[in-house]
Amino acid sequence: MANEDILIYRYRWVILVLFMCVVAVNQLLWITFAPITGSAAKFYMVSDLWIGLLSMVFMFVYILVSIPASWVIDTYGIRVAVGIGAVLTGVFGLIRGIMADNFTWVFIAQTGIAFGQPFLLNAMTTIAARWFPIRERAMASGLGSLAMYLGIVIGMVLTPYMVIRSGMDGMLVNYGIISIAAAVLFLVLARERPPTPACEPGQEERSLVFDGLKTMLRNKNYILLLIIFFFGLGVFNAVATWIEEIVRPRGFTITQAGMAGGLMIFGGLAGAVVISWLSDHYRRRVPFILLALSASCLGLLGITFATTYPLLLVSSFVIGFFLLSAGPVGFQYGAEIAYPAPEGTSNGLLLLMGQISGIIFIFGMDALKAAGSGSMTTSLLILTGLLLISCLIAVRLKESSLLTKP
Repeated sequence: MANEDILIYRYRWVILVLFMCVVAVNQLLWITFAPITGSAAKFYMVSDLWIGLLSMVFMFVYILVSIPASWVIDTYGIRVAVGIGAVLTGVFGLIRGIMADNFTWVFIAQTGIAFGQPFLLNAMTTIAARWFPIRERAMASGLGSLAMYLGIVIGMVLTPYMVIRSGMDGMLVNYGIISIAAAVLFLVLARERPPTPACEPGQEERSLVFDGLKTMLRNKNYILLLIIFFFGLGVFNAVATWIEEIVRPRGFTITQAGMAGGLMIFGGLAGAVVISWLSDHYRRRVPFILLALSASCLGLLGITFATTYPLLLVSSFVIGFFLLSAGPVGFQYGAEIAYPAPEGTSNGLLLLMGQISGIIFIFGMDALKAAGSGSMTTSLLILTGLLLISCLIAVRLKESSLLTKP
């Protein structure tokens, strides 16, 4: 019990685990082709950019669907909204596996999976607010983000080995079976809300979606947070998409690229748990956002210049641990400073910024790639500069007032 009037239900962990499963699978399907860009391009007889578009389509779709998905989340609830995302992920994941030899069908299926993504990711803070007391919400959001990172790390590390062992079609079929199983599990076991709210009386009330959107866009701290997410999440999306292209000119193999990408996400798993717990424990958000952004610059510089495999792995872990851990704390901070705007709207708008910047950064990295060698050093240095700008912006953030309430 949070206090004498608030009941906290154990089933909240079941809901969170179900949500984590479908989110992890969706992100696994998103990142599938990133660590095997060169091999996939040869298999489908297309350019590297076309394979990159299999990941970028998620960002294009997110821009179109994010606000409608947030409206569905805030209007019809998490069981309907996350259920839509789970079904789209499962059905199109299976289609992608069945039609694995046909690039056109793979692209169509990848687009269908992408439509499911905002219904899942935008619901993260809504689930935390609906089922968890405020002292556990950054942790719950952190575990939701952990599921994102877990799906990505599995895709980064496992995909190259599965392609070598089972071929491109075998790998996609296996992922399709997993995706439909996760969708069925969620639809059977998920519940909308606990019998009684997990918060103080009245705090469960939220403004209407578009009223909340107008309120957020007049909030100085929220605007600064949008800029931080524009840079930070965009950097992650770009680096994750081009990880093999980044390290290939320095002689690293696809399995080494997959391990580097996987270790980056594994660091994010650890950071999402540790930093989110510390944020809840000390009831502070801003110092941990600033710490995460500052330290991630070092990791990105390491990835930029690493010529040895151990240094590449250490740098990947560092940027993952700090940059990705900023996500769940930032999402929860955004929900708190945007109150009473709906959590789905505040969460979705932050993610939307990262998808827009991700597209810009991904195309920019491809355009700035050195002729002949394919080096992406110039664009990586630019991204490092953007992270430094994010640090300067984070200094101006004010702490969440909700954390000062008993």
